[in-house]
Amino acid sequence: MSSTTDAPRTTPAGPPRPVPHTPWGRVVALAVGVAAVVGVLVLAFSWPAVTAEPKDLPVAVAGPPRAVAGLEATLDEAQPGVVDLVQVADRDAAVAAIEARDAYGAIVLGTSPEVLTASAASSVTNQLLTAAAAQLQAGLAQQAQATGQEPSQDPGQDAAAAPPTVTVTDVVPLSPDDPRGTGLTAALFPLLLGGIVGGVAISLLVVGALRRVLAVAVYSAVGGLVLVAVLQSWFGALQGDWWTNAAAAALALAAVAAPITGFVAVLGRAGIALGAVTMMLVANPISGATMPPEFLPWHWGAIGQWFPPGAGATLLRDLSYFPAADAGAAWLALGAWAVAGVVLSLVGHLRTAGGAEPDDDAARDEALERGARHREPALHA
Repeated sequence: MSSTTDAPRTTPAGPPRPVPHTPWGRVVALAVGVAAVVGVLVLAFSWPAVTAEPKDLPVAVAGPPRAVAGLEATLDEAQPGVVDLVQVADRDAAVAAIEARDAYGAIVLGTSPEVLTASAASSVTNQLLTAAAAQLQAGLAQQAQATGQEPSQDPGQDAAAAPPTVTVTDVVPLSPDDPRGTGLTAALFPLLLGGIVGGVAISLLVVGALRRVLAVAVYSAVGGLVLVAVLQSWFGALQGDWWTNAAAAALALAAVAAPITGFVAVLGRAGIALGAVTMMLVANPISGATMPPEFLPWHWGAIGQWFPPGAGATLLRDLSYFPAADAGAAWLALGAWAVAGVVLSLVGHLRTAGGAEPDDDAARDEALERGARHREPALHA
């Protein structure tokens, strides 16, 4: 009897059918598509380094107008368009401009010429200003020769005729724990990658737009604490107030993760790809995290400061080394992206009845659940 009842359950299925081969046209199209993706990745990550070119770097200058004009002509002749001199009153004003991040460095002219650098702002600009100090020293030597200050047989006269020595002072140095700035630069990528991973994981594992908003908030807060504990307390790559840095890191994570979950709430699973591509392949190359934004072509550097990777990198650098700088734009950019993600999640929540998710899997799960509820009375009957 049991064999009779069991047979109908197994025989209709029959032996497993072989999976049909992928059509040749689809194989070729898939291979070409994957190769195109690789090309886009290479372009996105190599484009900033290949096209980077120093231009219009703001550098403060203090000194007599005639000396400033001569310096500007010398720099334009040696490196045209690289430096944008901003005249200030004196050395104190030059230091203030550097600390406020209105200038990458300064040149102080006079009887004791000095070049002020800020290695914490950028190692690249620090090298450029150090090279400018050597050029300034050579220019002073040529000027001394042109004015007839030739060496004499008297050592005392030679000392008096010698041009003044240009000194180089790093007014905003890097942390002794991170003297080359590699730790600070490397610390900025986990913010982007952590935000993407958090947004994708929450989108896949949490069902419900409002629940995803809560998950992003908790993840960002805890993630910010963990990141600063590692980067500041352990490695010393970050400086400044610990809790302010933790708040900035948390907001940077939320500014990346929240838009991804918001896109998912509105577009479904396609929102994951849209959010990840936007942050990694569009915003990251123009963030200016590894080089000054002025190095990027056109206005991409300025535009990148309004995306989470650029704003997060600028904010953490300002909080660590430039407390006098106005970081309001960076706070605003990160907050706007985080709020936009929440708003998209609310829109997706309101567009679906009962808060159901608009993505295909959530809708399918809800349909299966309704079907199961309708079948239960029939089974009991």
